[in-house]
Amino acid sequence: MIDAVINTGIRRAVLGAAVALTTLAGAGTAAASPPAAPGGEPCMPDSAARPTCISGTLADGTPYAFAVPAQWNGTVVVALDYADGGESEALTERLLADGVARGGTTRTVTGWRIRDAMDNQAEALARFEEAYGPARHAIASGSSMGGFVSAGAAQLHPDVFDAAVPFCGGLSGSVAQWNQKLDTVFVLERLVAPGLPVVDVPADVEGARKAWFDALGQAQQSSEGRARIALAAAIGQVPAWGTNPDGSPTPRPDERDAAALEEGAYLALAGGSLPYMGQAMGSRRQLTQVSGGNPSWNTGVDYAAQLRAAEPALRRTVDALYREAGLDLRTDLDALAAAPRISADPAAVERFARGIVFDGDLRIPVLTVSNTGDQISTVAQQQFYGENVRRAGKNALLRQTYVQSVGHCAFSDAEEQAALRVMVERLDTGRWPATAPPAMNDRARELGADPAPRYVPFQPPRFNRPYPG
Repeated sequence: MIDAVINTGIRRAVLGAAVALTTLAGAGTAAASPPAAPGGEPCMPDSAARPTCISGTLADGTPYAFAVPAQWNGTVVVALDYADGGESEALTERLLADGVARGGTTRTVTGWRIRDAMDNQAEALARFEEAYGPARHAIASGSSMGGFVSAGAAQLHPDVFDAAVPFCGGLSGSVAQWNQKLDTVFVLERLVAPGLPVVDVPADVEGARKAWFDALGQAQQSSEGRARIALAAAIGQVPAWGTNPDGSPTPRPDERDAAALEEGAYLALAGGSLPYMGQAMGSRRQLTQVSGGNPSWNTGVDYAAQLRAAEPALRRTVDALYREAGLDLRTDLDALAAAPRISADPAAVERFARGIVFDGDLRIPVLTVSNTGDQISTVAQQQFYGENVRRAGKNALLRQTYVQSVGHCAFSDAEEQAALRVMVERLDTGRWPATAPPAMNDRARELGADPAPRYVPFQPPRFNRPYPG
């Protein structure tokens, strides 16, 4: 289905001959617009951008949709999940006001068939260009799985997309990120909740989730349970910062406050509106079905070594809470070392790895945006992605940025818009504008950031479950 996609060079040549364009980083509107869309219909009547929209289904039945401002400047942003309500998102209106088209697909058909979702981004772009003509800049960008998919589209389809801006995508690769999640759940099952599911999640996913939440809630009431929750979080590189049950943010814990850090880890695992353990059950069952077996393993994993490599604040928290509980940490680490390991189905690993293994060999620019307190797309994965790019000698094509916020994909619309503006400027000029936190915050502030922009200097910890290692 990708053979029919128009390549980047042809898009630019045709559109460049047809219309004068301005940059997104400038005034935000174009001096002229492309010809009227053959397939577009007026939509979003409350939008000052007077957009037209197209929608339909791709070859595999996946819905797609796009909104295009009347003064389109030639840039289009393509995202997984846009067709599930993207028209109503504030970011869409912001981009339309900048002269940028926005659209994409959904995950409803592909689910954890990640490679198909990546291919769908390219097919959706082809449908868009059939209706509106070649885009000057085609940017793959999405959040969560959408961030993962946009980074994958950059690797798989660099002749189709000009750039990618993945938000909160994890980016350690299909196999690696779920090996990391296996570690967290394995340690908790061994030390806190024996017998609860780790990789063999039953059909009653909600029942499994409830059992885990109940077990962790009970453990949180005792000093022994809190110490072991902290240990699992440290080993699994889970942030020691979580949201309230209603999803609202909590204050960032002081790195010297062991009790607050453990409470943060507990909330990340079992609190908030999207707890880690809930996703670890539901998505685990789905990806196992897609892979035709278990694609995760911990054979040969040394959990004592992972603890030694954990973030210093969490290591100190584990030591302090074990002392407080009167537990011997060495005894628990020995128990983990002696516990029977989980082996993967090699065929399932191979199938799941097709989702993607990021190789770092970038051919188009990529700007990643991650938030430091993300309990789902753990921020340590960004270290592995960046390291792969450095090893491939493609540093010049990558910039990685971080927002200090808690929760999954917790960005303001202005923070996201600022990142997309940076990428359009990079494409227009061939050079990266400043992406240091002060510059990113200045951009977001100019766009009316609420809350105040939160880009920060940040060095993610070394990812502890690389694949291939």
